Amino acid sequence: MDIKELHIFALASHGNGISGGDRIWIELTRRWSKKFPITVHTWKEGKEMGERQNLNEQKTKSKKQGKLEFKIYDFRFVCNLGFVICYLARIVKGIQIGLTLQFNNDNSTYLYNASEFWMDAFPCILLKMRYPKINWIATWYQTAPNPFKGYVEQKTENKEQRTREKKYFAKALVYWLTQLPVKPLIKKYADKVIVNNESERKQFPNNKTIVLIGAVPLDGIKKYDLRFKNKEKKWDAVFQGRFHPQKGVVELITIWKKVVQLKPNAKLAMIGNGPLMDEVVRAIKKEKLDENVKLFGFVFDGDEKYKIFSESKMVLHPAFYDSGGMATAEAMAFGIPAVGFNLKAYDSYYPKGMIKVKDEKEFAQTIVMLLDDAKRREKIGKEARDLIEKNYSWEYRADEILNKIREEADAGSSPA
Repeated sequence: MDIKELHIFALASHGNGISGGDRIWIELTRRWSKKFPITVHTWKEGKEMGERQNLNEQKTKSKKQGKLEFKIYDFRFVCNLGFVICYLARIVKGIQIGLTLQFNNDNSTYLYNASEFWMDAFPCILLKMRYPKINWIATWYQTAPNPFKGYVEQKTENKEQRTREKKYFAKALVYWLTQLPVKPLIKKYADKVIVNNESERKQFPNNKTIVLIGAVPLDGIKKYDLRFKNKEKKWDAVFQGRFHPQKGVVELITIWKKVVQLKPNAKLAMIGNGPLMDEVVRAIKKEKLDENVKLFGFVFDGDEKYKIFSESKMVLHPAFYDSGGMATAEAMAFGIPAVGFNLKAYDSYYPKGMIKVKDEKEFAQTIVMLLDDAKRREKIGKEARDLIEKNYSWEYRADEILNKIREEADAGSSPA
């Protein structure tokens, strides 16, 4: 089935960093907009995020050649009143959009919510209720954790495997409550649901789900990899990701302390930012690791970030609760091995190239083992590079998902 127009709702996108969900809508938009017209409904920060990733408006004379335009909603006044007011204002605007935006009730019109947050999901829910024939491609990238367990996943029955002293109950509860009303509405009204691992597929009827395993900008990475291939290994390890409770960034400092006890000069580079930045800084000072850990903050794709990857011996992904981990895949593309906890999502994401461990002690031991064994480090690093190059191209992934959407739409419109 031809897609006449696609409307993407990305009012939740904000900040200088970029989440996995933001990366997905930006990379899909970049490629799909060459095939059919796309309108991105967002606000100032969402458009700026796209532009930082070189996603810019494009207009052509023929709709068949594709087109990309941003519909920007103005929140300048209310967002000066603080984050909470700004957040609520975007939800209200999303509801207003859903109630007022005009479409033809046509099955060649498609909707896509960039996240399951209310400001992105509610416009699609309301528009689908008003125009039942249009197609809604919903996204659901991570189910909120049980707030009483917090941001930690227990893969096996052994309760001693992965525990955390701090549960982040309040943050987990808010996340869980946010998703509570959205999931049943997605189940009822969405035509398809894009999830990003096989475990999340179980959250929705099987005939509705499309699994999107993440990807990385391989073409650009290969150029930098060639350019920096002879760089000296300056960093013993690198981390890239949001400084968020699910990512284990505070525990990473504890892990690195164990490494430093055996390797006093070990150096860790940490790329990213987020709500736990202050807590990470305090942990570094408490453990007296100022000379062993360098915080780079958020670093955009390009020279600085890819130079750090090239100068690193391995990448660490200490997430206790995760649905994928594309940030780590990006570093693995430079031929370095990864170390992470043994989470369910990694069965499909990282069957090779990552050593999976059960707890913080084993995490530190594995890092030291790789630092002492250059041959094994090189072997697993080659497996990591091969895995990413064969399976993680955004060009391939965008075409794969689009073909699945079109195939399912054709099947649904076929006469019985």
